[in-house]
Amino acid sequence: MGKHSAIEWTDHTFNPWWGCVKVSPACANCYAETWSRRVGLRLWGKHADRRFFSDEHWRQPILWEREAKKEQLRRRVFCASMADIFEARQDLDPWRIRLWDLIISTPNLDWLLLTKRPENVQAIVPWGLSWPSNVWLGVTVENRDYATERIPHLLRAPALVRFLSCEPLLGPIDLSAWLSGIDWVILGGESGRQARPVDPSWVCDLRDQVVNAGGAFYFKQWGEWRPAAEGFERVGKKSAGRILDGHVWDEIPQTAGKGLRVPI
Repeated sequence: MGKHSAIEWTDHTFNPWWGCVKVSPACANCYAETWSRRVGLRLWGKHADRRFFSDEHWRQPILWEREAKKEQLRRRVFCASMADIFEARQDLDPWRIRLWDLIISTPNLDWLLLTKRPENVQAIVPWGLSWPSNVWLGVTVENRDYATERIPHLLRAPALVRFLSCEPLLGPIDLSAWLSGIDWVILGGESGRQARPVDPSWVCDLRDQVVNAGGAFYFKQWGEWRPAAEGFERVGKKSAGRILDGHVWDEIPQTAGKGLRVPI
């Protein structure tokens, strides 16, 4: 968890718990699993335990709320970087209830809920078709197959902002069938020891689709590899950077005056 998150597209990160199960190719080199193992924890897998946290941990977003209200600024909170809150496990239900209450009690924080399990969302959230205006819902789509599978579920949720995380991007994606209902696309290449390179043609095409549709586009990183004259070169995430066609693409969707969404 972090007040000042290292994740570029959010202000804070909050994890109601740690642990998950891998469900698709984007999970193959999961940074969250790698991090948990680095600190001596075994939290990944269907039968693995999940790591839960103290009351002090849960009080941190309340402090962020007070600061945001005092400064008259909205802050984005990514929930959760070390888990998927829509994982179908009954032992998570009490912690989800606590999370819903926390979201309601922090109206100056925009909660970014990112999942690879959008098919579970409507059965788990308690809001029916009237979602809080400070909830943004996103799905991970790493290639065309998972775009086709996950985006229709996303569009059925009446979140004020709907977004896609195309990170790691593992193939070309045509979003034309869905972009009218998508507010924001975050795109990034993979980092880490076993990172797979991202083809710049996939990146540029996806950028053009989003921009031409009037959406917000955020290019997070090239990742471990960057394009080179003869394919790719491995230089590390920091050196590869996040410049695309001479620009830093860090657009964020605007919510001021935006009415509540309805399912599509």
